[in-house]
Amino acid sequence: MFVVGNTLLGFATVLDYALTFYSWIVIARALISWVNPDPWNPIVQFLTRATEPILVPIRRRLGWGMGVDLSPLVVIVAIWFLQIAVVQSIKDFAVRMN
Repeated sequence: MFVVGNTLLGFATVLDYALTFYSWIVIARALISWVNPDPWNPIVQFLTRATEPILVPIRRRLGWGMGVDLSPLVVIVAIWFLQIAVVQSIKDFAVRMN
């Protein structure tokens, strides 16, 4: 049974790192949007392609009520929730299996 527990613990750790990495990508995209970036820059293109599928539906639901795009903040809060609720639950379950 310890093999399944260790596998779950490894999965939870990788998921935690992936969510942290994606939150940094969202932060970088939000910071880069404050300036006028070159749309042909490969880094800007990567940040746009990596974040737009998540940010666009949230933008549609939130709208631009205050004239400020709050979608990156919503995504970061959702990532924190996933890390605290889901990832930590998987880790706790994996530890109990050992």
